[in-house]
Amino acid sequence: MLRELTIRDFAIIEKLDLQFDSHMTVLTGETGAGKSIVIDALGLLSGERGSQEFIRKGASKSILQGLFALPQDKTFVDYLEKVGVQGDRGGLIIQRELYRSGHSVCRVNNTLVTLAVLRKIGGRLIDIHGQNDNQALMHVENHLKLLDQFNKRSEVLKHSYQKEFIEYQEHKKDIEKKRSDEKKWVQRLDMLKFQIKEIEEAHLKSGEEDKLNSEKEKLENFQTIREALLQSYQLLSGGEEDLLSRLGSASEIMGKIAAYSENLKTISSTFSTAFYSLQDSAHDISRELDGMEWDEGRLNEVNLRLELINQLERKYGDSVSQILSYCEQIKAELEKMQNAQEDSGKQEEELEKMYQSAYQKALLLSAERKKSAHLLEKKVHTQLKALYMDKAVFQVYFDDSEHELDTSGIDKVEFYVQTNPGEASGPLNKIASGGELSRIMLALKTIFAQDHNVTSIIFDEVDTGVSGRVAQAIAEKISQIAAASQVLCITHLPQVAAISDHHFLVSKHTKRGRTETIVKKLTKNERVAELARMLAGTTITQLTLEHAAELLTMANMQKQSK
Repeated sequence: MLRELTIRDFAIIEKLDLQFDSHMTVLTGETGAGKSIVIDALGLLSGERGSQEFIRKGASKSILQGLFALPQDKTFVDYLEKVGVQGDRGGLIIQRELYRSGHSVCRVNNTLVTLAVLRKIGGRLIDIHGQNDNQALMHVENHLKLLDQFNKRSEVLKHSYQKEFIEYQEHKKDIEKKRSDEKKWVQRLDMLKFQIKEIEEAHLKSGEEDKLNSEKEKLENFQTIREALLQSYQLLSGGEEDLLSRLGSASEIMGKIAAYSENLKTISSTFSTAFYSLQDSAHDISRELDGMEWDEGRLNEVNLRLELINQLERKYGDSVSQILSYCEQIKAELEKMQNAQEDSGKQEEELEKMYQSAYQKALLLSAERKKSAHLLEKKVHTQLKALYMDKAVFQVYFDDSEHELDTSGIDKVEFYVQTNPGEASGPLNKIASGGELSRIMLALKTIFAQDHNVTSIIFDEVDTGVSGRVAQAIAEKISQIAAASQVLCITHLPQVAAISDHHFLVSKHTKRGRTETIVKKLTKNERVAELARMLAGTTITQLTLEHAAELLTMANMQKQSK
């Protein structure tokens, strides 16, 4: 659940701090006031790609931060631990910073994460559904994904199948590669053996190059270093009038008068400290000089070793670490090629076994999908009935003609619908109207929210284009979803706004010559005024206010009756 949202210098929002509660929250306001900007901010916190265009004019960066309750889901908690994020009972703090340069910084509980990791974490916390998402139903390739999301067992079976299918594909690719050009295969084998031998005989160690370069620099500058040390030692401790002698005398003189004042005592102490520090430095220089010995042979050894490393870097990588990593890669490739070379007949038999195993798993997955399809159809019909589409028939259609195995299995699935009795059933993307698509998607969202315990669901004007009893049905359906999950909803429908548990008004003002978005949580009386505006527009009469108050009362009675 989203508890708090902080926005700084984002679009036309200079500063915004919001606190959210459970169940259903609506955001209303005039078109263009900035309602969708709040949703855009949440989208970025869930891992959507950012842009410097989001940054408020005159600011160097945008800062977005959300505090979420930590889901009590072991899989999710284990994933956080895997990516190095410390879970906290107080919740998860997700922060995103967008810079003018185009790059962004993502943090979860103050731990830097990649955008891919943020997308996985945010996807578990936030589910944003906008008007464009209805169009996802228009794309047939999404239907199988939705069916799999409905049944967790299908997801498990699909992952198990995909693992075997990928292994089969890789094995098949290796065999086809060998078949395609036996000569190139043998040449590749020889080259890999040579490269591995050349790298291993060098006995490279990670970090070795830096140490050698440092040693080389010291050896090449031996004389310069030695002369500097000698000169420094002579100046410090080279005779009766050296610096240490003079400083010692000064320290002794100051010591005689130190007792006369605090200032004199401080000066005396400073002289004494300086004397002993420089005396230690003189001893250190002396020891360094005693240990110095010119070793031309060692310099030659270092140069030869660096030259060998440079030669290998020109061939295999930009650093010793990259060379060693490359060596491990080609060792694995060599092992695979040698294994494939041993017995082509066995490889073919193994490939066929792998295919049959993957095929059997695809059949199991298909059977599970057909079971869940019947259950999904029943649940969708139940939801559509409450959305005044009780005559509609929703069907998950399986194309049973033979198909080659692919990453999703063996099934080709498409949603079919019959919207009116007597009409033919057909593909959803050809039969359903825009309003019908909205209601079907809402029905699916209701089912997924009940079965998957989604943390926060956000609806961005999904009720556009409906009115009357359908609008009321959509309001009740969103409220029903909010019973199981936190719901944030941008709406222009007074029925949806009235049934909410919490109401924010988004408005736009001019401040110091700049447009600025302001968000305010409404009291009961303020809600009545806002509902009246939504009902009547610019001219609000006493009758409109009474109608708005009645709408709010009826919505509360509707919620209490459940």
